[in-house]
Parts: sequence; structure tokens; C-alpha cells
Amino acid sequence: MSESTAFNTLPLSAPMLANLDSLGYKEMTAIQAASLPIILQQQDLIAQAKTGSGKTAAFGIGILAKLNPTYFAVQGLVICPTRELADQVANELRRLARTMPNVKVVTLCGGTPMRPQIASLEYGAHIVVGTPGRLIDHISRNTINLKTVQTLVLDEADRMVDMGFYDDIYDIVAATPTRRQTLLFSATYPDDIRQASEQLLRDPVEIKVESQHAANHIEQLFYLVTPEGRNIAVATLLHHYQPTSTIAFCNTKIHCRELTEELHAQGISALALHGDLEQRDRDEVLIRFANQSCSVLVATDVAARGLDIQTLGAVINVDVSKDTEVHIHRIGRTGRAGEKGLALSLATPGEKKWVKLIEEYQGEPAHWGDIHALEAGPERDLQAPMMTICIMGGKKDKLRPGDLLGALTADLGLKKEQVGKINVSEFVTYVAIDRQVAEKTVDRLSRTNIKGRQFRMRIID
Repeated sequence: MSESTAFNTLPLSAPMLANLDSLGYKEMTAIQAASLPIILQQQDLIAQAKTGSGKTAAFGIGILAKLNPTYFAVQGLVICPTRELADQVANELRRLARTMPNVKVVTLCGGTPMRPQIASLEYGAHIVVGTPGRLIDHISRNTINLKTVQTLVLDEADRMVDMGFYDDIYDIVAATPTRRQTLLFSATYPDDIRQASEQLLRDPVEIKVESQHAANHIEQLFYLVTPEGRNIAVATLLHHYQPTSTIAFCNTKIHCRELTEELHAQGISALALHGDLEQRDRDEVLIRFANQSCSVLVATDVAARGLDIQTLGAVINVDVSKDTEVHIHRIGRTGRAGEKGLALSLATPGEKKWVKLIEEYQGEPAHWGDIHALEAGPERDLQAPMMTICIMGGKKDKLRPGDLLGALTADLGLKKEQVGKINVSEFVTYVAIDRQVAEKTVDRLSRTNIKGRQFRMRIID
């Protein structure tokens, strides 16, 4: 570890440094090393960095370094394009604030009831993480006061502009003080972001962390296919490489649906994620993918925005993207946290011109494999190892993950490794259970008292 990338070279408190160490933050990522000295000097910042680069910890440390926990007012505001990203950011901030007394982080997103959010704000929040639409709702109802904001973060600004939130962002920023620090993070830096930053930031320092991925970090292979052979080729790749979890990117919603059906027919557990899904269905798909109840997520680029799945075995570009930045963004979702990544792309003869653009952008030739030479790997079930049980009770019923883990292990005798992730939301709870015992478990658990009562539940499949 070089001196300059150690966190203890920064002017941070001893408890913060100890907490970073306990969270496994041994040395700064490129974006953290470039941005933290600027952030801690209270300067405005424009940082070009991709998801997974460690930017959340960069701005999180910046917000917390000057936060006063005894002052119950909104001191940090983070605006995110999607609910998924907002949830991830809020969870990361809570982890970073573990050694600070009573720091309250509130998430304000659409698709969830207003009343609990209003109640949370009345109790006083130190940091608010939200999506533009819902933040505007709270501002217009006077249920939030942003006049005390010291640090404003625009996370994935390019995505927010793409999604049509340009005016909303201006209205939210207008509700914050002019004397504030503004940090703008964006994977790309198009003209509209440049224009927005001129109006929203004061003399910002600009930094760019290279969006290239180290060639030895992600193994990237291209396969030539016919348009009609494309979906079968995806199944061939999955049977050959057998990644534990995969995101397969399609350019259209219709293609997402068709490919998901094809994979089901091949006995591969896959779920589609696209813009037509209701928020609740979208949440369920993401929970099932993250908790290993589904091994392949078939998604469009828009639907996959702000997704941050930590351990991803492979990315498959079912269609080559015509935009090289999008291609780099897609493949950067594999090979995180020091793991070796795998990116597989299918191209028809007509799409070779897009591959050429990727070659020019990356400064190296594409490596081509032969799809017909691939053999299935050792016989392995490509069904996901887990199934998800949905329980009709959540935080409002005072349910906690420990209650369910206790009921499943102590009362029903399951082994710890047969129970996967437990997600408790406001009204429902999702529990991943080993596929072999899931049916039996839901039957017994529905007759078991949890917190002194029985809950209705079902397997989502």
C-alpha cells in the first residue's frame, strides 16, 4: 500500500479510521484518492466515475466528516436516479456512520407510502437520500426543510438527466442554501451535464477516473452468431461457463421477454427486468436475483441503472451496444472487489462495426471465440440454489431478520447455510431458502408463531 492511498493520510477522526478499517477499507480506490482531499477541503467537485468505483464511500466520508449528530436537521442530501441506488447509498452511509452516535439516514423514494416518510422526517434526519420525484413531493408539501444542507450530492447525474429529471434537480437545489458544498458524480460527462454543473456548482475541481477496466481484470470474449441463433447462443454460453450469477443485457424489452422464455425452456432460472414492470415486481425481481433465487437477470440498460450486485459471475451482451461507453459500463459490473470478471458478447455480422468502435475505444483488438466449439461444462443444475418465501409482515409488524432466522433454525431445525438473505421491508419480508427444502419450509413456517403470531406467506416462483 503506498502512503498516498492509505486512509490515515486524510484528516479523519480516529473512530472513522477505525470503522473504515473494520469495514475492510484498507486503501483508497482511484476515485477516493483523487476526490477525498478535495471533498474534505470543502470544495465543489465534478467527478467522472462509474458505478462500483467506490464513489459512495468517497462522498459518504465527506458528508460524515463535518456532520454534527447533536443537531437534528438535514445536513447531507444525496439525489439518486433510482430507488435501488438510493437504498444502496443509504445502507453504505449507515455502515460508514456506525461509530458516530445516533446518525439518522432517511430514504425518500417513490413507490412507497408517504406517511411513514413524513413521520421519519418529523423526528429529524441528518442525511436524506432520495429520488428527484419524491423529493419534489416533500418540498411541495413542506414536509422537508433543506435550508440546513451543508453537502449536496448528485449521484449518477447523467442517468438523472437521461431519465428526464433535469428540471426537478434545479427545483430541489433551489430549496438548499447557496452556501453549500456540491459534489456531482457522473459516469459520462455530456454537454447537458456540463451546462448543469455551471449553474449548480461554484468553481468545481474536475477529476476523471479512467473508465477503462484493466485488461487482465475482466476476460472479454466476442462470439459471432446469426440473428436467429442469438438466444440459443446465450444458453450455450451459460451451460459452458456456468457462472453463479449473470446479467444478460438486451437492447429492447421485447427481446428481454423472448430470451427469458427461451432460458426457462432450457431449464435455466431467469427473470426479466425492464421498464414495463411495476415497482413492486421490479423490487421482487432484484431481491430474488441478489439472494440467489434466480441465476440470470435479463435486463435492458435503462432497467439496470443504479443496480449494484456485488458478486456477479458474468455479463453477457446479448446485443452489442452501439454506444461504447454503455458497453464499458455494462462489462464493469463484473470483476468487482478484486475478483476476476467475465464479459461475453454476441455479435451478428452486421454488428461487427460496433465491435470495431469498442476495439478503437479500448485500444486493443477484440478476442473472438467459436460458439460452436463450446461444450457444456460438468453437469450442473442451472436452476438457482435458493427459492424466495414472501411473508406478509414487515417492519410495521416489528419483524426483524433475527426473529426469522431464529424461527427457521431453532424452531424448524434448518441449518444456517440453508437460509440465505433476509430482506425486511415496510410491509413484507423476503427470505431465501435452500431450493431443496423450500416447499416443506413454507408449509411449516406458516404454522409457526413468529413474534407471537402466525403470518401468511407464499413461495415466489
